[in-house]
Amino acid sequence: MTYPEDSETGTSPAPGSANQVSVLVDRARAGDRNAFEELIVLYQREVFRLAFFRTRSRMDSEDLVQDIFLAAFRYLPQLKDSDKFRPWLYRIALNRVRDFHRKKKFLTFFGISDSQTEADQADVAPHLNPSALDRVIRDEFWDHVKQLSKRFSPMEREVFFLRFVDNFNLREIAEVLKKSESAVKTHLYRAIKKFRDDSAMVDFLEGEGHGEKDGRPS
Repeated sequence: MTYPEDSETGTSPAPGSANQVSVLVDRARAGDRNAFEELIVLYQREVFRLAFFRTRSRMDSEDLVQDIFLAAFRYLPQLKDSDKFRPWLYRIALNRVRDFHRKKKFLTFFGISDSQTEADQADVAPHLNPSALDRVIRDEFWDHVKQLSKRFSPMEREVFFLRFVDNFNLREIAEVLKKSESAVKTHLYRAIKKFRDDSAMVDFLEGEGHGEKDGRPS
């Protein structure tokens, strides 16, 4: 099974109407495996994107996606409101990604971490051909964002990524993180201010960060 990165648009198609999702969730919660498989089809693309952006590894992301959906299937009977499936699923996904990073830090501390394989790194890197220029610039932009996000608090980082990478609105972010909308707005405001105040990011957005001269790539 493959999990497209949506590299051309940076977004996922809408996973289906709220009513359609609720019906599938109700059926899956009653033990209908086919309904749950339909939910996987609807959400695997955006769950993969969440994992891939936070790990930058296709192999790790594919493993995480499988783990996330296994956990979702296991705990689905505990979901009381079918309309809350998407933020509930994202909460599981974020927890699994955090667990992944904790495990990786632990393994690194003891000197037994396996770094990305060359094949995995090659899969992340853009193919350098003329038509890939936008992809190169986009990857460079997100590299800037990831570096800048190190200055964010953990909550600012999560709110910023959920809003601008995962395309959640404020209400959905509040549901995923179990915070009030006012708290989410505060963290988002602080993150955006740091984003706007970062001189390296400003230079990049003004065209100085990716080698453009006289309107041509160098």
